[in-house]
This record gives sequence, C-alpha cells and structure tokens, in this order.
Amino acid sequence: MALERTFSILKPDVVRRNLIGKVLAKFEEAGLRPVALKKIHMTRAQAEGFYAVHKDRPFFGELVEQMIASPVVVQVLEGENAILKNREVMGATNPANAADGTIRKEFALSIGENSVHGSDAPETAAEEIKFFFTDAEIVG
Repeated sequence: MALERTFSILKPDVVRRNLIGKVLAKFEEAGLRPVALKKIHMTRAQAEGFYAVHKDRPFFGELVEQMIASPVVVQVLEGENAILKNREVMGATNPANAADGTIRKEFALSIGENSVHGSDAPETAAEEIKFFFTDAEIVG
C-alpha cells in the first residue's frame, strides 16, 4: 500500500447544513487524515478555473453557480491509497446509486448537490492541491 495525498471539497450543501464535522469524521474513520484544511468562499474565477475540464458540458454553469453560492471547505487528505479510499468513502456521484454508509448516500441532496468532490487520479490530485494550497500550508 502507498501513502498518498488527495484533494477534497466539502461543497456548499454540506457547509450550509452544518455537516462539516460529520463528513470529516467519515474520512477520518476510513483512515484519511486532513493535512491541510480551510474554509473559503470560492470566487467565480476560481470555480470556473477549477472546473474548466467541464466547461463544454451542459451542467457547467449550474456547477459554477452552486460552488460560489456559499462557502466550501477545501482539504488535502493523506492516507494509504488515499485517492481510491476517498472515492470509496464519497460514494457514487448520484446519491441514489451510492452505497450505504457513504457520504453521498447519507448527506447528498441530489446529483448536483452531492456534498463532496474528490480527485480521481494522482495527476489530478496534484493539480487540484496546488490550485488551493501552497506547500507551506500542508502540514503532514
């Protein structure tokens, strides 16, 4: 097993409903520990830049609007096979298809308000971490 880092966002629907602690507990129970964490209010430019990979998809505008509507928590999680573990803990994008016990099954409101974002590959994780954090902000 490999110790690695991944990027995660607790989306506005989690923050608005005061579920930050409950969602963080799910990550920690799965063996992932936050090595950097901050609450921010994303600007339109940040949201559009972060989700630029989706700019040609029909949901892009709605996604950006949701992400700038209220604060989010961005974090770097560390653990054994953190990327895969994070994706398992999050559950399927559509909460109706998510496994019992996953964050999206328990907390997501819809496909659009699906509570969390997580990196899908080592390269993506590295890019996403650098988008929001400097090396000095990551404390292992």
